[in-house]
Amino acid sequence: MSKTIRLTTAQALVKFLTAQMTLIDGKKTPIFAGCWAIFGHGNVAGLGEALFQVRDTLPTYRGQNEQSMALSAIAYAKAMNRKRIMVATTSIGPGALNMVT
Repeated sequence: MSKTIRLTTAQALVKFLTAQMTLIDGKKTPIFAGCWAIFGHGNVAGLGEALFQVRDTLPTYRGQNEQSMALSAIAYAKAMNRKRIMVATTSIGPGALNMVT
């Protein structure tokens, strides 16, 4: 029987993200190369702390605005021939909608 692991929602999310792998040239490589983030009143699930705990495997970069984070993530994916991608997370507000449109 496996032992129960107690995690916050943010820790479970980060654990899931870091567990995702892909094969590139026969080598197992993490799909997610890093995370763009803006933390604020709407991003309160403890995601910043969870990302800090895995900063060696999933580095976090602080974005200045949501649109630039989304464009950077898209550019990275295109540069990697869509074999690796970046995560982008933000606080609630008009920038969050701007990031997905």
